[in-house]
Amino acid sequence: MTIQENVSLKTFNTFGIDAKANKYVNIQNLGKLKEVLKTEASKPLFVLGGGSNMLLTKDIEALVLHLNLKGIAIIEETEDYAVVNAQAGENWHEFVLWCLDNNLGGIENLSLIPGNIGTAPIQNIGAYGVELKDVFHSCEAIHILTQQTKTFTNQDCKFDYRESIFKQDLKGQYIITNVKLKLSKRNHKLNIAYGAIKSELESLKISNPTIKDVSKAVINIRQSKLPDPKEIGNSGSFFKNPVISLTEFKKLQKDFPNVPHYVVSDSEIKVPAGWLIETAGFKGKRFGDYGVHNKQALVLVNYKNALGKDIYALAQLIQQTVSRLFNIKIETEVNII
Repeated sequence: MTIQENVSLKTFNTFGIDAKANKYVNIQNLGKLKEVLKTEASKPLFVLGGGSNMLLTKDIEALVLHLNLKGIAIIEETEDYAVVNAQAGENWHEFVLWCLDNNLGGIENLSLIPGNIGTAPIQNIGAYGVELKDVFHSCEAIHILTQQTKTFTNQDCKFDYRESIFKQDLKGQYIITNVKLKLSKRNHKLNIAYGAIKSELESLKISNPTIKDVSKAVINIRQSKLPDPKEIGNSGSFFKNPVISLTEFKKLQKDFPNVPHYVVSDSEIKVPAGWLIETAGFKGKRFGDYGVHNKQALVLVNYKNALGKDIYALAQLIQQTVSRLFNIKIETEVNII
């Protein structure tokens, strides 16, 4: 077991923040993970996946376990569906492409989401009307203190909007090692009504789309709005879309008649956080090496060598301003470290 010291995490987080790990170990198989946990479980640990859903505001004093478990396999199938098992270190978008190449449907709307498989259930990732929970079968996770492996079903995970049991009751207790999804093999149910997917398909002159066509449309939309982390440091959507009561929404609509919204239930309305932030005047604002992206107000960016604490201060300013102007609280989707 090789534990390195004073390792830069700049290339291991999509924001490109140059925080350092006091101690770091690269985990490439389950045996090594269990070996490390046996000797280090009682000490402070920091589990690192694809580094896509976090903002590092300081150096990491704990031992960083960089999870790089690899492997994808179909473990069960019928004429209608297949259950695919993917190891935690697999890149999410590359996994989506693998599924599309194998004509497996259900996650085409989740194309180009940054990060790895292992963190997908924690966040219950979602985009364009689809969430991971819609196709989630189960996952295996190792209890950090006991090193015992447990299987979590869809129901066990207590999924909600960008939430799961791994962010709540079991936060910091388990490390997800693999994820199983149940995907369609035929009669794919396409979800093209959300956002601009339908109009993008029309612009591509596609009237009878396949799952690959839907994926292509999603990729085009995301690339037109979101910066590539390899070019500009970012973590995708920084804030969650707030859900407010119907009463609160009617008050908001009086002042802003054209506010976009989505009906969640008879008593709840979802308002796009990007619209709130843009209306508050932050879209495209730059503060030296960091700022708000000029095409998507939900995205905070590191143009070069910004400090995580500066980006976090900007996030707090945005939250305070939105609260003052609209009386709406917006929460961060990104984990602040």
